Amino acid sequence: MPWGGDNIALACSFSCSRSLRYALGGYRSSAEVASLYICFVSDGYLPWAVFAFNPHILLQFFQRCCGITITLYHRYPLPQDPTISLVTCNFCIPARRKRVVTFLKMSLDAETSALNIPVETKSGKGDVVDWDGPDDPANPRNWKKGLKLRHVLLVSAFTLYSNLAAVMFAPGAAELVEDFHVTSTIVASFTVSIYLLGYVFGPFLLSSMSEIYGRLIIYHLSNVGYLAFTIGCALSKDTAMFLVFRFICGCAASAPMVVGGGTIADLYQASERGKAMALFGLGPLLGPVIGPVIGGFVTEYLGWRWTFWLILILAGVVSMFALVFMRETFEPTLLERRASAMRQSTGNSQLRARTYNKDRTPSQILARAAVRPLKMLLSPIVLPLSLYCAFMFGLIYLLFTTFPAVFETTYHFATDISGLAYLGLGVGMIISIGLFAVLSDKLLKQPRQGTLERPELRLILMIWSSPIVPVGFFWYGWSADKVTHWIVPILGTMFIGLGAFLILMPAQLYLVDAFGSEAAASALATNTVLRSLFGALLPLAGPPMYESLGLGWGNSLLAFIGLAFAPLPFLFYKYGETLRTRFPTTL
Repeated sequence: MPWGGDNIALACSFSCSRSLRYALGGYRSSAEVASLYICFVSDGYLPWAVFAFNPHILLQFFQRCCGITITLYHRYPLPQDPTISLVTCNFCIPARRKRVVTFLKMSLDAETSALNIPVETKSGKGDVVDWDGPDDPANPRNWKKGLKLRHVLLVSAFTLYSNLAAVMFAPGAAELVEDFHVTSTIVASFTVSIYLLGYVFGPFLLSSMSEIYGRLIIYHLSNVGYLAFTIGCALSKDTAMFLVFRFICGCAASAPMVVGGGTIADLYQASERGKAMALFGLGPLLGPVIGPVIGGFVTEYLGWRWTFWLILILAGVVSMFALVFMRETFEPTLLERRASAMRQSTGNSQLRARTYNKDRTPSQILARAAVRPLKMLLSPIVLPLSLYCAFMFGLIYLLFTTFPAVFETTYHFATDISGLAYLGLGVGMIISIGLFAVLSDKLLKQPRQGTLERPELRLILMIWSSPIVPVGFFWYGWSADKVTHWIVPILGTMFIGLGAFLILMPAQLYLVDAFGSEAAASALATNTVLRSLFGALLPLAGPPMYESLGLGWGNSLLAFIGLAFAPLPFLFYKYGETLRTRFPTTL
């Protein structure tokens, strides 16, 4: 049979059953590309051979062997000399799921009657498994926009219900204290804030595990744990039982807070992350705002236990959707799966993923990843920005402690509608989300100081918004102190919400861009730990401070501290790149 011309080559031999042995690696749905490794096994009756087919004969052959229809969209002429030559063929196999399958490069050695499947990377290193080029659809960054958006929305839903639970119970805390006969005011406050302490301890383990075992398994395990211990909170018989279950719920709920940023880094290039991070930021900031609104009505008409049953229903629905529709996005995990499939299909035990590190055992990798968030604390980039974010987050929770006194006592709001006072914060945050989504990526693409897409460009919004929060605290504090119309202090909280979001989100996105996909979860873990610590402990200082200084000077003190932090974003914008290069964090 002649070689060359417009023919297509296929290396094969026939067994008695004419069965086709093949392996598909690394796919789950129609949007992902897998490599199809075709290995025809000789049973000794017929020798191995190389057949040349015209395209229509090749299609008929596959249809008879596999029972599927194949559309050939690339064809390559055979070389004149078939010995040790590479032939690349790409096929689209619709089948039931309309899977797109990429034919691997095959080495056809007619002299030794052997079929070799070499694995090559861009650098030419053998036995290294990588993506099939920059446009490989199996790479999460090449997924369709709808598929990426689905994952961002699910992660945002995780963060929403986990942050709803942080304060949705707050209106029912007094009822729980009465049911369990609690007399200590500190214990009463702890029933709410201990949830945030779970955010302090959970990230160290969960962020590390996500960078070893992948994002998906962490999401699923944390969701299961969250559901189980939420049931425990709803069925608690005493204060100790409630506090233990509430703390573990907080640990589980911290997973999307720290892993979510890594998921976005997996899915999007730096210049595309602004809108995704805006959606991701909805939960942590809107949850504490709308949580008390819902919690007030639920506690008033159904009791405090129903706040947990409602959270359980919401979390259960989201978790079921995640179980069905979420996929792994972490590059090292996906490449390792591809390498494992190739080792099985080719028999080459030397194949390793590009991200594989042979010098570390799994226990060493886990230990290294576990201390990574602690190393981040020593970074001159992470620590100051995380402290600023923690202070802003703590201020919001501290503000919540004044709302019952201001709107129920001073303005005589009923319990069920007092939660509506939180909507001023919510309106400000919604406005800031729109601004952040529109401006963040545009600012990143503007060349400044000769550098395009420098991570420090994320901080421009932070520079603009830093003075807004102090203005909001001055406004809210003195209008409430002078008992103006109730809408005036609520308008002040709107400015607090607007400024706080435009501080927290650019800072988080800056950390994601600066540390990349592989370390984003650890960087956000450090940020989340400090933020949650301030959110849990700073509100405890609120009642004595306001009792001593009053609403006017008490909130003015917070505004002055906010003004002291205001120059920080500008300093990082100007000197951040120098700090990152001069004092790199060894991970």
